Amino acid sequence: MYATTLPESAASLEHPLQRPLLSPAEREAINRGRWFAALTPSLRHDIFRLGRVTRYAHGQAIVLQGEPAQDWFACASGAIRFRRTTPAGKQVTLAYVEPGIWVGEAEVLHGGPNTYDGHAHGPTTVLSLAEGVFRQLLRAHPEFGEALLTLQARRMRYLYWMMEDMATLPLRARLAKQLLHVLRRFGERAAMPGQRGAIGLSLVQDELAQLLGGSRQRINVELKWMEREGIIGIHQRSIVVYQQDQLEALAQQEVSDARAETMGGSQGNSPR
Repeated sequence: MYATTLPESAASLEHPLQRPLLSPAEREAINRGRWFAALTPSLRHDIFRLGRVTRYAHGQAIVLQGEPAQDWFACASGAIRFRRTTPAGKQVTLAYVEPGIWVGEAEVLHGGPNTYDGHAHGPTTVLSLAEGVFRQLLRAHPEFGEALLTLQARRMRYLYWMMEDMATLPLRARLAKQLLHVLRRFGERAAMPGQRGAIGLSLVQDELAQLLGGSRQRINVELKWMEREGIIGIHQRSIVVYQQDQLEALAQQEVSDARAETMGGSQGNSPR
């Protein structure tokens, strides 16, 4: 049995009556993650068995930039907001992580400090594995290392897509794509394509601007335009998507237009 190979520090984590447990809904949220679902049953079992469950109030710190990275962790409910403080002291929101997403393996493997802050956005539950347990899983499950490489490859592809969008798409297209992104990950589960859906994140325009690399003023102009068109509704710290299909069409149309302009510009500048 795998349990016999655990070091004392890892085995001591197994006291289910003395530590919080995931609720069925939280466990299911992690199981629904595409990457996690592809792991072997025995590896998934050991991650759940050895993980530590912690519940955070809104705004409570989960990890802090500059502190030693100690855990590999996943959001089980709620959301995690990641941000970074620049050398000039400016705080920049990097991403919001929904239930089922795992974070921190690069920092744990590298052994350096956290490169970001992570705070609970709303009541949030986190499943975490300490560095020692994480490394023991790597030794006990050879397939775990390859799975982590796959996870990193997916993140790199997503980063490249983001860089391409920043370089080629107008702000309106990027805003439409971002709203669709958060709607699909944090919106009402009952909302179907073409139907009204409330985004389940409390977002201010400054945070949207940071996520998109634009100014607050420009974001406000584009949001107001979408509101006048009846595509979205803007409420205090929240956005409701009234016409998801129109938002998708807007993003796709802007993508097509941007690519056409890029192709036309490159052809026009090419030697004849």
